[in-house]
Formats: sequence, structure tokens, C-alpha cells
Amino acid sequence: MNRDICGSLQEDELRDAVLLVFANKQDLPNAMAVSELTDKLGLQSLRSRTWYVQATCATQGTGLYEGLDWLSNELSKH
Repeated sequence: MNRDICGSLQEDELRDAVLLVFANKQDLPNAMAVSELTDKLGLQSLRSRTWYVQATCATQGTGLYEGLDWLSNELSKH
């Protein structure tokens, strides 16, 4: 797991927080795939935390609403 993310998520205030990662710039040919980004960030190690990686292209607006919808749905559960 990425040290910065891991350190932040271990803060007591964030113990119940969900994690949304936007994999931006998916319109570019060399963009990292969602699965590769998930592996690089080590998100699978977050077994007790709900997380989601959303592919996005901010300049085109694709994926942004889908990610925010996921976040809204998750937050409404807590």
C-alpha cells in the first residue's frame, strides 16, 4: 500500500472512511489501467475498508459522475 495513503487512512478520524480514487486521463494512450493502478496502490490490502477506482477523463467529463454516484451511495450507507 502506498505509504501516504496508508498513513492517512490509519488516522483515527478516518477509520470508517471510504476511499474513491479517480484514475484520470484515461483518454491518453499511455494511461494506467484501473487494474494496474489498483495494484500499484496496493488497494487489495485494504480488506476492512470500502474502496473504488473510477476511470475518468476530466476534460471530457467521463467517469466523474459515476465516481461521485458511487461515493454518494456508500456514504448514505453509513
